[in-house]
Amino acid sequence: MAKPKVRQRMPSVQLSHAEFSERLRQRFADPAFDAVKGEIDKIVEVAWDGYDEYRKSPRTRRAGRHFADPDYELSLDWLKARAEIHAAEGRQRDPKSPSRVLIVNGSARSNQTCPGEESKTWRLAKIAERMIQRTRGFEVDFLDLSNLTSEYGRQILPCKACVSTAMPLCHWPCSCYPNHAMGQVNDWMNEIYPRWSAAHGVMILTPVNWFQAPSVLKLMIDRLVCADGGNPDPTTTSGKDPEKAKAVELKGWNYPKHLAGRTFSVVVHGDVEGVETLRRMLTEWLETMGLIPAGAKSQVGAYVGYQGSYATSHDDLDRDKGVQEEVRNAARALIRAVKMLRRGELRQPDAGLADPRPK
Repeated sequence: MAKPKVRQRMPSVQLSHAEFSERLRQRFADPAFDAVKGEIDKIVEVAWDGYDEYRKSPRTRRAGRHFADPDYELSLDWLKARAEIHAAEGRQRDPKSPSRVLIVNGSARSNQTCPGEESKTWRLAKIAERMIQRTRGFEVDFLDLSNLTSEYGRQILPCKACVSTAMPLCHWPCSCYPNHAMGQVNDWMNEIYPRWSAAHGVMILTPVNWFQAPSVLKLMIDRLVCADGGNPDPTTTSGKDPEKAKAVELKGWNYPKHLAGRTFSVVVHGDVEGVETLRRMLTEWLETMGLIPAGAKSQVGAYVGYQGSYATSHDDLDRDKGVQEEVRNAARALIRAVKMLRRGELRQPDAGLADPRPK
């Protein structure tokens, strides 16, 4: 097979000094910043130098003996995220540790921002949280993705689809961010990866937003692609070298599943359309990563106030005791599955089978 060619015909997006300066200054549009204009001018010049020289990772250190290329300079940000994942994995494997369930509120809606009202998903997630917290030996990590819309500086930056160039170019954990040259910092995923790694069970609750998963949930899903086949050693590809990554993949890649073996539950609700489609998509995504469904009752798709008024949707949920109990059952099923998992009684039936098309 001929050596694959790296295609690079897309136009440059490099900004001029004037364009960069104008764009950065837009962050200081509040007239209150006028009093520190001189300081902002200095900040702009330092930031321009980092952008123009492309200092993506200004703080690095030698990789060391645990990596294929010990002399490669690895980002301290990435090394910190890696260490936190390894620590979380250690807690997860410790038989004396509490059983840990990660509950994900996948709704962007919050009474702390423009909607002015809490989401029904948050309410359902809290029902599940109370159920699990009452179980002896269990603890809950509540991941509220609505913080992306309501909390200052909180963000999940978009996936750059390194996988489609070559799987080994997608590192575990993701090394695309932070990118200090581009001002792409404060990425929440470096905190979220260890939270997934520490979990024995994962419960995702989400509404249907315009036929699809809410954007806050989809951002996390996309950035978890590195958990399914991602490269734990960026030195093998000299960071982000596409030619080296293609060569590594073609030599033979084992597509490691970094979150496999955990169990999961999914609750999807809507008021008009798309519930079953999204529930199925989320279930298939989690199964693809090697997670194990916690049984039929752990997979809920429900309509709340079907075709009713948005204004009364919380009242509809108040009356719908059936949906509330379905969420409790999904949590109960997950609790049972986690217990079985930790006793060694719940295993992926097809674990160990050779995949003729690993990807």
